[in-house]
Amino acid sequence: MSRSKASRHQSATDTLIGKGTEIEGTLACEANLRIEGKFNGVIESKGSVIVGEHAVARSHIHAKEVIIAGKVYGDVTTLGRLTITATGQMFGDVLGATSLVITEGGILHGSSKMELKDAPEEMAQETASTPRYLESEAG
Repeated sequence: MSRSKASRHQSATDTLIGKGTEIEGTLACEANLRIEGKFNGVIESKGSVIVGEHAVARSHIHAKEVIIAGKVYGDVTTLGRLTITATGQMFGDVLGATSLVITEGGILHGSSKMELKDAPEEMAQETASTPRYLESEAG
């Protein structure tokens, strides 16, 4: 095994909430998290959070990346991509993501807010000062 693979395996310990397991509270983890059971509460992860196909998370999730294949009731904030698979259902708002992928059949029942990553301040000021018109107003 190469040195880079060995160091990756040593530093990436995954946390699993298995099928048939129910947990309530606040979960803070350094590594990736996979939920196959039920979780109620708040999730703060520096890694990825995966909600499995039969899992239910009644939770606000903040993570590096989030993949939803089961059901999430709550808001999601991710520093990277939010993916809702064909079996995934999200009932809540996307409060931040650099990329949003909803596979055909996936459900997002809420609103989404996406911002440019490291957007220059000038661009933000230009956008704020630019008048916005409805298509019918623009002529």
